Amino acid sequence: MQISGAQIVVQSLKSEGVQYVFGYPGGAVLEIYDAIFQLKAFRHILVRHEQAAVHAADAYARASGEVGVALVTSGPGATNAVTGIATAYSDSIPLVVISGQVGTPAVGTDAFQEVDMVGVTRPCVKHNFLVTDVNQLALTMKKAFHIARSGRPGPVVIDIPKDITQAVSKFCYPQEAPFIRSYQPVTHGHAGQIKKAVQMLAAAKRPLLYFGGGVVLGNASEEIIDLVQTTGMPCTGTLMGLGAYPCDDRRFIGMLGMHGTYEANLAMQNADVVLAVGARFDDRVISVPEKFLATPKKVIHIDVDPSSIAKRVKVDVPIVGDVKSVLHDMLDIWKNKGLSLNAPALEKWWQQIESWRSRDCMWFDHSDEIIKPQYVVQTLAKLTNNRAIVTSDVGQHQMFAAQYYPFTRPRQWLNSGGLGTMGVGLPYAMGAKLALPEEDVCCITGEGSIQMNIQELSTCYQYRIPVKVINLNNGYLGMVRQWQEFYYADRYSESYMDSLPDFVKLAEAYGHVGMRIEKTSDVEAALKEALAMKDRLVFMDFIVDRKQNVFPMVGNGKGLNEMVLPPHMRETAADSDVNDVKDRNYDTRSVP
Repeated sequence: MQISGAQIVVQSLKSEGVQYVFGYPGGAVLEIYDAIFQLKAFRHILVRHEQAAVHAADAYARASGEVGVALVTSGPGATNAVTGIATAYSDSIPLVVISGQVGTPAVGTDAFQEVDMVGVTRPCVKHNFLVTDVNQLALTMKKAFHIARSGRPGPVVIDIPKDITQAVSKFCYPQEAPFIRSYQPVTHGHAGQIKKAVQMLAAAKRPLLYFGGGVVLGNASEEIIDLVQTTGMPCTGTLMGLGAYPCDDRRFIGMLGMHGTYEANLAMQNADVVLAVGARFDDRVISVPEKFLATPKKVIHIDVDPSSIAKRVKVDVPIVGDVKSVLHDMLDIWKNKGLSLNAPALEKWWQQIESWRSRDCMWFDHSDEIIKPQYVVQTLAKLTNNRAIVTSDVGQHQMFAAQYYPFTRPRQWLNSGGLGTMGVGLPYAMGAKLALPEEDVCCITGEGSIQMNIQELSTCYQYRIPVKVINLNNGYLGMVRQWQEFYYADRYSESYMDSLPDFVKLAEAYGHVGMRIEKTSDVEAALKEALAMKDRLVFMDFIVDRKQNVFPMVGNGKGLNEMVLPPHMRETAADSDVNDVKDRNYDTRSVP
């Protein structure tokens, strides 16, 4: 029996077990939408902007561990999706994005709503396809899912001309993963390198395990926990790795990097052996590799993507492979040989770390008059027992969420780490809630970010997606303002929001519950009330301290031991520990 290309697309998605497709119809994909209507193979979520479709599919993948799927039309529908595709690419999220294209005879003629989607997306996809033969459509779909989820995950675009969706062919969906000669990702690490890494780690006096988002994506959280608890060494995580190791455990010394903890940054700088797992030493973690390596250390680097190893930092023991498999092999060797770290040296190392930790870099001046954004996040964590799924947009509120919400499990924290995309918070919450409907899903955002995709409140109402929006409203583009304060002598150029909507009335206009909270004493009660409304979206507009900054901060061009510290630490920091920038004359030569 022959079926249309559009039906092949829908049946292929069904064969892959797809539950949700996020999209927006248009002329080039009407055949596919007609097949969706007729076949009812999965649930389609009609967003209000194509960017949000890809963000929601991205979050669905992050929360569930499955491949997210988005469907957009040609031309502006396709280009609107590019920001979402680039966001997923930066964070290695498995997506299949299906874009419509003008009919094959019209390709290259500047036809109505034509754009070269393959060319446009080439820099920000793991792979892309232009389907020109309906007989290859099912195999292309299978390849796309295989490429998206295997190796280092990432987004794959399938561009399908309209005449291909109208043409007919026999449908037989491949059951086995296709063999692609040019794409054979390594899964198992080199045995000799693994043994060398174990020996190096066992000889360490100041070891540190540094993990990233690859541990979450590689489902290696159990192995990380086992390794840390077996060896007793400290661990730190990147923004994308939070939750891979429970943040409320003492062996976790906090997030590291630009807004990492005092103790994590100094431990990273002073460790003699760094075991990097599923992390890439990016510029937000290691701003200047030369300054990081100025303190002698050995580096073991495990990653499924060989191009990530030694890209920025010289590595002594590179191991290419799936992080779960490599960690499993390392643990087997460690336990079978009865290895242990040097106990006296490890105890001394922990004493040093606890000394740094005792400075309490996350302390803030609580106010009964002005709501502190940190307090809102802390209270949310307390009321949800550190168990909610938290999404965020990008800016100061993102960093406050990362610093003050102790994530206890992987896939609990969803944010745009690599690309830093404002506007992801609400569509991320949508995708996460659909993936895990029994979980509390909270979007921590700011008044700037939320307005970039605020139209998705309409989508939430249509599909009854009862997420909680925590808007930390300071009237500024907070992180931009902070940089302007630090590096541009208080010249707040276009960072002040001069005209804001009444978010309560706006939420109510979309059919939701709106709250405005202006007093610290009302924060806990408001959050309790909102969390109790399990079947309603609640938009909470918290009016917070307008000039609160995120500390610690490592500026561009600075080393991990050159943090700008919070005010309460500036007089107590020992010069031997950290070179704190104490005045307002920051070095602007390193600012882009």
